[in-house]
Amino acid sequence: MALKNFNVSKLPFELLVKIGKMIFPKYRFKWHEIDWWESEKFDTFLKKFDKYKTFNDDRLWGLSELLRLVRYIDGDTAECGVYRGASSALICYENQQTNLRKVHCVFDSFEGLSEPEDIDADHWSAGDLACSLSEVKKNLSEFPDVEYYQGWIPDRFEDVKDRKFSFVHIDVDLYEPTKNSFEFFYERMSPGGIIVCDDYGFSTCPGATKAIDEFLESRTEKMLTLSSGGGFIIKGIKTGAPLYR
Repeated sequence: MALKNFNVSKLPFELLVKIGKMIFPKYRFKWHEIDWWESEKFDTFLKKFDKYKTFNDDRLWGLSELLRLVRYIDGDTAECGVYRGASSALICYENQQTNLRKVHCVFDSFEGLSEPEDIDADHWSAGDLACSLSEVKKNLSEFPDVEYYQGWIPDRFEDVKDRKFSFVHIDVDLYEPTKNSFEFFYERMSPGGIIVCDDYGFSTCPGATKAIDEFLESRTEKMLTLSSGGGFIIKGIKTGAPLYR
């Protein structure tokens, strides 16, 4: 009877899980029968930015789904910390799906991270994640409605102080620029607009998590964490306190 119920097709995955648990006991595997893993269109996008089958592909899929929530909400979009432009490209693709004209604003030093503080722990160093402005412009060249604001956060924020935003993606890893970004954009979000922090809840980015928790402490919106990492708020939506944190 045991041989009759034996499924050979499951053997490789079950073997992988068993080996993985021996090498890294804390790691949590997930089921692999996921529809979006079979999306050729999304795989093409991932390959363009060298993200195919990397640790970040599920986070990018999650970002693309969140963007659907703001398709019909007025306001420009922004990203703080762009690296090579993969997240900005997703935002721009979504901006093209609406009749509302949305300009995408990119904020980055293009020199990598600034100097971490003690609160940021020791995972990052100054200059990490550097990518040139020219490379990002090349990667986003198919999108006409992109504005580039080169400089250290928050130096260039004043250039857009009179705008409203429907979606902002913050990916700056460290306490101070995360704090500056949330403080500036929160007041400029349209009702129903979304702010995402890519770094929230990661042990490698304790400063970013602390900056957001401090900022939201006195506000009705609370951070909703994503199972793949990161988190988001929806402006104007009162959020229940977390049950498991």
